Amino acid sequence: MWTEKQRGIHVTQEELLCKNACGFYGNPAWNGFCSKCWRDGSRSASTPRQDARPRDDGASPTFSKFEEKKNFEKSRRINTVRRLFWGSSSPPKPQESSESHTKMLQAYQSLEPGDFPGFLKILRSPPSQRLQSRCTAFLNTMKAYHDLPVQKQSDLVQDFYQSFAEHFRSFPEAQVTEIMEHVEKLIMTRLHKWVFCHDSCDDEQKDLALQRRIRSLNWITAQMLSVPFPNEKIPVTGDPFLTAITAIIEMDAKRAPQDKLACVSKCCQHIFEALAVSSSEPANADDFLSGLVYVLLKANPPRLHSNMQYMIRFGLPHSLMAGETGYYFTNLSCAVAFIEKLDGPALNLSPEDFESYMRGQRAPSIAAKRHHVARDTQSLLEELQGRHQKLHQGVDDLSVQLQNWVQDVHCQIDQATAQFTKAQVEITAQAEVSQLASVSDQGQHSEGDDEDHSASVLQDHHGAPEDERLSYQNLHKN
Repeated sequence: MWTEKQRGIHVTQEELLCKNACGFYGNPAWNGFCSKCWRDGSRSASTPRQDARPRDDGASPTFSKFEEKKNFEKSRRINTVRRLFWGSSSPPKPQESSESHTKMLQAYQSLEPGDFPGFLKILRSPPSQRLQSRCTAFLNTMKAYHDLPVQKQSDLVQDFYQSFAEHFRSFPEAQVTEIMEHVEKLIMTRLHKWVFCHDSCDDEQKDLALQRRIRSLNWITAQMLSVPFPNEKIPVTGDPFLTAITAIIEMDAKRAPQDKLACVSKCCQHIFEALAVSSSEPANADDFLSGLVYVLLKANPPRLHSNMQYMIRFGLPHSLMAGETGYYFTNLSCAVAFIEKLDGPALNLSPEDFESYMRGQRAPSIAAKRHHVARDTQSLLEELQGRHQKLHQGVDDLSVQLQNWVQDVHCQIDQATAQFTKAQVEITAQAEVSQLASVSDQGQHSEGDDEDHSASVLQDHHGAPEDERLSYQNLHKN
């Protein structure tokens, strides 16, 4: 059963690397090679085919001359493009003065990472006039010869990248990479409408075929791909892969290869985040690739094949060969290849069931849907029960806190009342003491006044006979 922990997608780290064991990431679009090995092999294979033409195959001399003339015309046009761009068959050596060259290098060394407006400002400055002229000449030449085969245009763009990077060979590799990313954005933003989904290739037909293929697989569920989704931690109505679906759809609106690749990286990072939320176990390579396949099936990105080929042909090689972006793009290519070759055993289905699903005669079983809905409902009920328990616990805690608070308030009120009563008693006692003291002082003052009055009366009483006696004596003398 597909509900078991059995993976339909198995990819090891060794399978993602280049067949030449160069250490870079390979790609199904390059037959398992990295971009460098694939490009070197295709160039070396095309040279013998041009030189070793059959002479005694029974073809008419007129046809042989026509083929020779056609190949010569192709070669002449390519050389004309290179002469217009470089002025010779090989890139010219810099001829500007050493002082001007030093100023130019110093300006680029001071450039902040990701500062594209600053790069344009430096490119328009007088010390960088020669580099600006080369970019302008290359753009004008590519527009004039936009009817060249897209692979030839890809070779010219890659040669331009290598030639432009030679001016900064004294810089650290990381700084050269940042400068070349600005160069790629400048060049390919202008050339996008000329080289994207070119008439000389069948990208448009492959886009339609891939879209039809993805549309025919819209019945595949996350459980069929063994994607760890959903989980009881995720709401039933939410899709943790929605941000990843949005990011991969935005890729078609970008024009520079690095901006398209940034959308791929953003999509893959959101997939890892969704897997981390949906499962308690760490996500492995199989989980990630299954999640990426699920996102592609749900998003059905517009012009997916053309966008991938555009990044392959005109993007910087190091972005697709190594690092985080290289890993993500390689997994994207593996996911597309898996979708194109998807069959019943990969989904743990019998060939008959798979064909029934593809013809629309069957859909995921009602029992499976009911089981899925029941599991979602059970998860929701458990979540609601947990919230209910937390709510009751919170109410109980709040009740206890309120009771404690009321007790504290009552205690504080009792303490304040006791202190107030004590203060009133003390104030009353002090008032009584003060009143008694004042009464005592008044009594003592009144007693003193009475004694003085009595003394004066007595003095007056004793003094009167003495005066009468003195008066009587005076009368007898006379």
